[in-house]
Amino acid sequence: MRVVIVDDHPLILSGLTAVCASEDDIEVVGQAATVEEAIRVICEQKPDIGLVDLKLREASGLSVIYACKPLVPDCRYVVLASSASRRDFTAAMQEGVDGYALKESLPEELLYAMRIVDKGRHYYDPIFLEDVPYANGGVQEHLTPKEMEVLRALGRGLSNREIALELFVTEFTVKKHVSQVLAKLNLTDRTQAALWANANGVVAYPAFGSVSHPDFSA
Repeated sequence: MRVVIVDDHPLILSGLTAVCASEDDIEVVGQAATVEEAIRVICEQKPDIGLVDLKLREASGLSVIYACKPLVPDCRYVVLASSASRRDFTAAMQEGVDGYALKESLPEELLYAMRIVDKGRHYYDPIFLEDVPYANGGVQEHLTPKEMEVLRALGRGLSNREIALELFVTEFTVKKHVSQVLAKLNLTDRTQAALWANANGVVAYPAFGSVSHPDFSA
């Protein structure tokens, strides 16, 4: 994975570079601290991933993405934000970013986000999952009835085998439904799907009796 890092704080730029350089599958092919420099480096290097600071000193990092997208269409972008501002997240989503992470994230979380995005998926910090937009309005309209059942089951922490037994289908069918749910909701894995389902009231727990906490390890 070839990466260009854009940040106007030298210490953060060095830290991000060190984190990426420590991984065998990541090569930092360029650095930039300004919008103009970032556009030039991304256009020259044509990286797989552009890791872009949301707020550069002179302008928004989104202006880099806006300028580079038509020039380097194969590059995917992960935005790094210093705060959990909903307004900033919405602006980034409107620009069509592929990933959105907070600077307070652990190094392994950021590396995970970059690898997910490099595979053609999306990554959003879990704090923003309830803000991820969906086509055709509500999630009920976006997913098929069977996919909704699978999403509810994921929210309850069920494994693929448990979902298959509950819905009277094969595990292979469950895996297909899980993949569809993740793709349609722009989520990266079943953990994010479970978190989203619980945060948005998709999971209907019984009014009485004990409720087990979701098991995200399956």
